[in-house]
Amino acid sequence: MASPNPNSDETSYVKMPSSVLESRGTDASLIGSHCQYTYCNQLDFLPFRCQSCSATFCLDHRTEDSHACTNPGAWAARRRQAELARHSAGEGRRMRDAVAQPKPCADDACKTTIGTSLVPGVHCPGCNRDYCLRHRLREDHDCRTRKEPVGARAAGAAQAAAAAEGARTALGRLRLWGQAKKEQAKLSFPSANKPRAARMVAVNTLKKTAKGDAKIAPEKRVYLYVEAEAATAKAKIPKGELFYSQDWVVGRMLDAAARSLQVENVNNQSNDEQNRLRVFHVEGGRLLDFSEKLGTVVQSGNTVVLLRGVGPPPDLITP
Repeated sequence: MASPNPNSDETSYVKMPSSVLESRGTDASLIGSHCQYTYCNQLDFLPFRCQSCSATFCLDHRTEDSHACTNPGAWAARRRQAELARHSAGEGRRMRDAVAQPKPCADDACKTTIGTSLVPGVHCPGCNRDYCLRHRLREDHDCRTRKEPVGARAAGAAQAAAAAEGARTALGRLRLWGQAKKEQAKLSFPSANKPRAARMVAVNTLKKTAKGDAKIAPEKRVYLYVEAEAATAKAKIPKGELFYSQDWVVGRMLDAAARSLQVENVNNQSNDEQNRLRVFHVEGGRLLDFSEKLGTVVQSGNTVVLLRGVGPPPDLITP
């Protein structure tokens, strides 16, 4: 079996650096060092330094036991602390100030006291608890079954409350805004006989001014009034008269509308509803789902509005 390397951390002693020995010159009495063991004092040309007491010894007295070390085990303690400071194999990190904070292992069935010089504790980042070496792995302490990480309850509750309040505010604003839009539409058509004819005239006018992809066949086009809500979806062009394919899904129409009105669109980059754009259908009184087919939820002459931060689409306004 190979002997340990005397220049590694695996032994309590290390060879004296050759640079130190060479710096002493060529005088025979200065080459090497005298063993500092009380009963030896032998001149050794390849001396060793003890990593526990820092004294210099010959080959025969290089170990702690052979020279009756005055600080036995110091190098081993330093090495153990260095290893504990690294991540344990497979999971976690060493507890902060392990010696000063003894505590029971966080596993409910374990009675081991951790955080001592002999039994270190390992911190689990998943549930924010400390465990003994036996239960340090997530599968060993049922990390997934923990309802929530320690310390996460207050922050999570506050975040959830803020999100809920934001959603209520946004939906309330959207409901009032949508009702006002519907009232405006009713005032535009006061009698029961005029709406149909008036809508046809309005749609024909819209067809003449609307812009869109020229590759879309005329019979496949749906012509819409598109707006961006000023409060949430700031646009360089507030509104436009545009057409899209009735075969498109709402999500594709939203992307095209955002480009036309020059509205910032991060829907493909963020899952945070506070940043995402949604499409509100004025006549239908609701938000449209991204996957809905455009031709089945809107018709030419309708108005859709781009909004931000209103969340997923519930039915917001009763007809």
